[in-house]
Amino acid sequence: MASSKPQQQRKPLYTPEQRARRNATKWTLVQGILAPIQFLVFAWSLVLVIRFLATGDGLWWTNASILVKTVLLFTIMVTGSIWEKVVFDVWLFAEPFFWEDVFSFLVIFFHCWYLYGLLTGMEPRLLMYITLCAYGAYVINAMQWILKLRAARLLEASERAAAAGAVSGDPAGVAA
Repeated sequence: MASSKPQQQRKPLYTPEQRARRNATKWTLVQGILAPIQFLVFAWSLVLVIRFLATGDGLWWTNASILVKTVLLFTIMVTGSIWEKVVFDVWLFAEPFFWEDVFSFLVIFFHCWYLYGLLTGMEPRLLMYITLCAYGAYVINAMQWILKLRAARLLEASERAAAAGAVSGDPAGVAA
């Protein structure tokens, strides 16, 4: 049964000017490189954390992997804030990415708690549980970003299709 409600138009993530800045800045490429690297380090580290919790082995390598993940997180946050400044003219909390940025700070909180615990000699198993909280928050945050960027790509593709249809004389935006 068809809904009687009109289809609600999704607000674009970017104005045409912001999209042009996004496409022109090197920071978009930097983010596109850092994000998958951070994910690979996360996956490697997660395996080591689980291994340590299961066996008690490999604490040094596990801590090293968490530290590498943390450095990448801080790097991607700094470069991401530069990206937001270039694209949206704000360092953080641009309207289209407000909740992703808020959740990023939860991820940072857990990583900082881990660092504090490591520096103060916290019990290693507790450090690993804090890390699991950090990694759980990271997965949720990564999914927020992926879904937001996927929605933006789909919206941009539909806008291009509609524009192509308008040029070809097809008012529905679907060229035959």
